[in-house]
Amino acid sequence: MRTMRTMRTTKRQRTKASRALPTPRPTQSLRDALEATGFLTNGAPAGGVLLGNDAQRQSRGTVLRPDAVWTGKSRLTVYFKDAAHEPLREQIAQWQRATWNHGFAPLLWVISPSGIDLYNGFSRPVDDANAEAHRLDSFRRIESELDRLDAAAGRLAMETGKFWTQPIAVPVDRHNGVDHQLLHDLAQLEDDLLRAGLGRLDAQALIGRAIFAQYLLDRSIVSAPQLREVSGHDTLAATLRDAAATSSLFDRLKEVFNGDMFPQNSSTPEACHLARVADFLEATDPHTGQTTLFPYQFDVIPVDVISSIYEQFAQAVPAGSANQSAHEDTAPVQRDVFYTPTQLVSLVLDEVTDGLSGEETVLDMTCGSAVFLVEALRRLAHLRAGGSPPTGALVRQVLREQIYGVDISEAAVRVAAFSLYLGALELDPNPSPLSGLAFEPLIGRNLIVGDAWDDHDALMTQGERRNFDVIVGNPPWSDPGREERALRRQRRGPESVRETHGDSINFAFRTLDFASADTRIGLVLSGNPFFSQSEGTTTPAQQLVAELAPLTLVNLANLRDWLFAKTKLPAVALFARHRTYAPSTAITAVQVPWSPSGIKTTTIEVSPSDVIAIPRQDWERSPHVLKTAFLGGRRDMALLIRLAEQHGDLKSALENVGTALRAGLGGVGRDGPGATHLRGKPFLDNAAWKTAQGGDGERRLFSTPDNLNAFQSPTATRPRKPEVYNAPLVLVKEYFSLDPRPVVLLADQDLVYSDAFHGVSFANGHREAGDVLAAVLRSALAAWFLLNTSSSFGTWMQRIKIRNLEIMPCPDLLTAPGSGPGNHLRQLVCRLRGRTASDADNRALDEAVFDLYGLREAERVVVRDGLFRARWQWEDGREASAAAVSTQHLLEYAGVFLGAVDRWLATGQRRHMRAEVFDLSDAAPLRLVRFVLEDGATPSPAPAVVRLQDSLRVVLNRIGNRLRVPIGARLYGQRELRVHGRSEVVVIKPNARRHWLGVRALEDADAVMVDSWAGQSA
Repeated sequence: MRTMRTMRTTKRQRTKASRALPTPRPTQSLRDALEATGFLTNGAPAGGVLLGNDAQRQSRGTVLRPDAVWTGKSRLTVYFKDAAHEPLREQIAQWQRATWNHGFAPLLWVISPSGIDLYNGFSRPVDDANAEAHRLDSFRRIESELDRLDAAAGRLAMETGKFWTQPIAVPVDRHNGVDHQLLHDLAQLEDDLLRAGLGRLDAQALIGRAIFAQYLLDRSIVSAPQLREVSGHDTLAATLRDAAATSSLFDRLKEVFNGDMFPQNSSTPEACHLARVADFLEATDPHTGQTTLFPYQFDVIPVDVISSIYEQFAQAVPAGSANQSAHEDTAPVQRDVFYTPTQLVSLVLDEVTDGLSGEETVLDMTCGSAVFLVEALRRLAHLRAGGSPPTGALVRQVLREQIYGVDISEAAVRVAAFSLYLGALELDPNPSPLSGLAFEPLIGRNLIVGDAWDDHDALMTQGERRNFDVIVGNPPWSDPGREERALRRQRRGPESVRETHGDSINFAFRTLDFASADTRIGLVLSGNPFFSQSEGTTTPAQQLVAELAPLTLVNLANLRDWLFAKTKLPAVALFARHRTYAPSTAITAVQVPWSPSGIKTTTIEVSPSDVIAIPRQDWERSPHVLKTAFLGGRRDMALLIRLAEQHGDLKSALENVGTALRAGLGGVGRDGPGATHLRGKPFLDNAAWKTAQGGDGERRLFSTPDNLNAFQSPTATRPRKPEVYNAPLVLVKEYFSLDPRPVVLLADQDLVYSDAFHGVSFANGHREAGDVLAAVLRSALAAWFLLNTSSSFGTWMQRIKIRNLEIMPCPDLLTAPGSGPGNHLRQLVCRLRGRTASDADNRALDEAVFDLYGLREAERVVVRDGLFRARWQWEDGREASAAAVSTQHLLEYAGVFLGAVDRWLATGQRRHMRAEVFDLSDAAPLRLVRFVLEDGATPSPAPAVVRLQDSLRVVLNRIGNRLRVPIGARLYGQRELRVHGRSEVVVIKPNARRHWLGVRALEDADAVMVDSWAGQSA
């Protein structure tokens, strides 16, 4: 069977043929479809939409040639193909294959005389005759069907992510996209080569050469006649099955390019190794001999995708193995498919390159396979070209003079050179003739193999470290060489204090050695030093922030399930000096939320309400403020400040009644201090707790498990003094149990508890204080407080540390039990003890605790919604946050908004506001609430529901025309919008519960009043 590569015409032939045909103008059928689905508005392209020649220039390769393209802010793309006649199945299959190879397009629309067909752009091609395997749905070109298409996959559905929650989106899975599939296939290819006895570095070199050679052929940089002249064969696969021909080809390519691209092998690949790579290029199963379609088109796959995929090979070689023989590492490894996501690269480069001239130098101190540097090369070259395609000479100049990287792994630096050469070729609009394509060596000059902590000649000028204009990267979150490096530096002189704290922070400090006061910095770091409240890690993080201000921190903890496959640690993206207009006294905190569309598309979604600025001195004074900015908001911070001013902390309150929070004993039956003084007492540990719960999480309120076994171990780690375990006891479980309300127990008998619990003994006569404390710790107020302030809950683990509880504001435990609210709480605890909590029980407990703390109604809204937000740490809660918002929820949002505005308007006593909730379907991607300011000092009426007959798109156009605001353009990339008129404001947000909480209504009302004072009208 002939392979697809022998059957295809060359790209140069296809390009010549395409140039002979004029680019058609979009037909009326295409325009009608785009207008009906919001990609055109009154004939004008909406945000992100390109038509005709502009659309085709956005495409890669010459097979697809789309007639329209929409690209969202997250880089996801929709391609539109306008077919004047019914296309053949083979044509559609080829268009779908090209769409899949583009890597970022979930959808291909084919508009034909018979209707509109949607095809899955993330579905792996299987052959060139089976288009139906990828078709998602079909729509007739009538009004009702176009409305259905608009709701399912129109621009607003794509822009807001609603598309991914529709039934049509179920088969569209980005894990079947070209990046994941190619990564999987290359990993399998490498493992097969290792099993066949080829060394790891040699296997990686062979695969890299094959990819590079096929890339040259696919782009027609090397033509089929040229390949035949060198190797005697028409295809690369056939060449690889001939060892002598392969040697001739690789020698020729090494002569044309240089040794960085084709380094000397430790051993020569044997025929079986070459044949396995040939099998890969022909899509031949090496075990069965069955041949399928080779789906990859290297002239279409974006080069940043290719280079980031190839990074997996650097990950497979341990750091420091540069001198290891290639033959010493031939065993296949068990590994997850992993690489630095291109989405993260784009996030970093979008920030640090905004507003640059293109003349800047860029450094990555731990460059790996150069995924950041490849993207930096592309952006700098385009900036220097000033809107024209960059020339090959310009690209090489940028590469030679502006791009620098360091990595300790030789294998990683080899991959970096490969990636940068490939990126340079990709940017070259006319990569010919071959004799003019030689690259200057990068390794040893621009790319350094070595420790990032050493001073390398390439990074020095006249004995001084160079200052770079931009520093980027994803440095290691652990630093195994820190101790050895400290010893080396001690021998040379005093060690810098910067290197004594937090591994990830260490690398960030190291970048400052190569930075000037104007250097822009974009780094992906471990989030732990920024969220930790323990002395020794907070201080270096604050020192770093002080040195880098103005600064932005983006919390990526919600993306840890897909962003970093090998760690569950929280991540932050740190940007410094990238926005010179920002005040140096503030930190901009950005919380990237979890969303079902983000999970399915592996994209990073941010709304305006996810961004908040906090004074730097507030964080330095109270470390938990930064976490509150990420997981809460301005209202949360204001309430935390008020409670802290009104009440002392829990640690002080316990000291006033002569007790304290204590951890339980450590492991039993180990070498440690004697614990015989604890023998015979009931013993509560995590195993006993789980047994008592029956494995389903159901528990009785405030009750310890019955029939606990007696403690018998003669030793224990940290056994504690006997009085720690004296009743009455209040116990708090260290880890949450599928619920953000802490597990709180009351024990009337002495018992020994393990360090799975924190405990307070009230044996000194303050039992009533224990009942009040148990109620407080079980309440929504405690869940809200721990979400906003604790070091790990909400960012990493569902865990409560003693320090997290000790700083909680607490009423005076000497006087609170005798107060009216305190007495009511004690009665509630007595009544609820031993019962399985109902929703009504929890509400009653919460309201009683709110009364004890004297919370106002708006503050109660903040805390109740804090409990709901705390539930987002579990799957059920996350799904509830993304569920369609009901009309009742919108009415509640509008009511809270009106209540907040009424307090503002009451001072003037001349006006009131009314609210209209637009009644839209659950399938609508957006929901709308309108607020109208009217004369008269009467209280605002209850929000009303407005029934609509028109589609969402029509309603938005009508509002935009009346208020003279291009809503479609404003919504592009914003996801949320407040549209102001002279006496009205329309709030527009995605149809998801998390956007319409009461606390959001309070913050929106605050923002509207600020806008009106500032005279904003649109």
